[in-house]
Amino acid sequence: MEEITKQVSEISVSLDMLWVLIAAAMVMFMQPGFAMVEAGFTRAKNTANILMKNFLDFSVGSLVFWLIGFSIMFGTDLGGFIGMPDLFFSGSYGNDVDYAILIFQTVFAATAATIVSGAVAERTEFKGYIIASFFITALIYPISGHWVWGGGWLSELGFHDFAGSTVVHSVGGWLGLVGAATVGPRLGKYNGKRKAIPGHSLTIGALGVFILWFGWFGFNPGSQLAASGLDNISAVASIFVTTNLSAAAGTVTAMIISWMRYKRPSLGLSLNGALAGLVAITAGCDIVSPGGAVIIGIVAGFVLIFGVEMLDKLKIDDPVGAVTVHGFSGAAGTLMVGLLATEGGLFYGGGASLLGVQALGVVAVAAWALALGFILFRGIKATVGLRVPKRVEEEGLDIYEHGETAYDNLV
Repeated sequence: MEEITKQVSEISVSLDMLWVLIAAAMVMFMQPGFAMVEAGFTRAKNTANILMKNFLDFSVGSLVFWLIGFSIMFGTDLGGFIGMPDLFFSGSYGNDVDYAILIFQTVFAATAATIVSGAVAERTEFKGYIIASFFITALIYPISGHWVWGGGWLSELGFHDFAGSTVVHSVGGWLGLVGAATVGPRLGKYNGKRKAIPGHSLTIGALGVFILWFGWFGFNPGSQLAASGLDNISAVASIFVTTNLSAAAGTVTAMIISWMRYKRPSLGLSLNGALAGLVAITAGCDIVSPGGAVIIGIVAGFVLIFGVEMLDKLKIDDPVGAVTVHGFSGAAGTLMVGLLATEGGLFYGGGASLLGVQALGVVAVAAWALALGFILFRGIKATVGLRVPKRVEEEGLDIYEHGETAYDNLV
């Protein structure tokens, strides 16, 4: 009997590990999705630079997160603020699934860094960007991540961010906001009145969004970290549904609002509406109803449209909408958990306690990312340089930064 019990236990653990690894591969596939969105929403003359940044985000991020980031995020808690640093993580935390968790969390870390790329696209020095990506993955993301997922002070308070609306997306969005403000707008963007600078391929951008939507089915359901047993697989299925409904609601809402405000149903804004819905649902995908997911997606659609308009009024140039999609929508979705969680949410009779904790977490993580981002980007600007020269920006970063182009005879 003991042998049978042991075998059943091993099969259960194996299935759980397999699901985590499959989900990690799906999240890694989001990297080309981000690359396609950023490339499609920007000009052809910078495509090689954008693809290079996205490749290096994942490559540098994988090395740095293994080297130090993972232990800072998940190591033994030190006062609720940081995990015990442990260089060159070797799967020594005492359980067989450590490597599965390492790769799953690595792809999340790379996502946080990649978000910044879109906000500072088309005018940022490659070497300066890589330095930023290094420090984001090594320190900024892991420390605030420890507060929530590593046993830190926010987790002790009951802050709920199941798959990273705040931990991953808002951190990337706030860092992107500081980066965009520090590097300044693209040439000609705000000369007199706002000038639209269209991307070179909405086809590529749309493909990227479809890839990201697919990858999110690893991002959110994968965060269940288990698929064995009826309870786990039911939870995974439920998260699939809430994730999908919020994305769909975000798409439709952004389309309707853009149609009403700008007299045309905008494809670009509809695509970002889908991403906003996906980001917003990520915090509470496990504890909201399908109806709640639709409400969250609708809110994200509103946040997307009016967030873009607000940044334009502030003359902060975000070529792909990364700040609004990830920063603003991530914060909104995290707050909505306090309203719509089926257990503990204000609208379900749970009082305002959870909402208060959610608000505290959103503000604390935003303050951390904005402050550290300010130090990081100002430091890069004062040392190696953050912005390319005017001629490089005008003629394209591809040739000057990399000596090659993604296309011939396209601007």
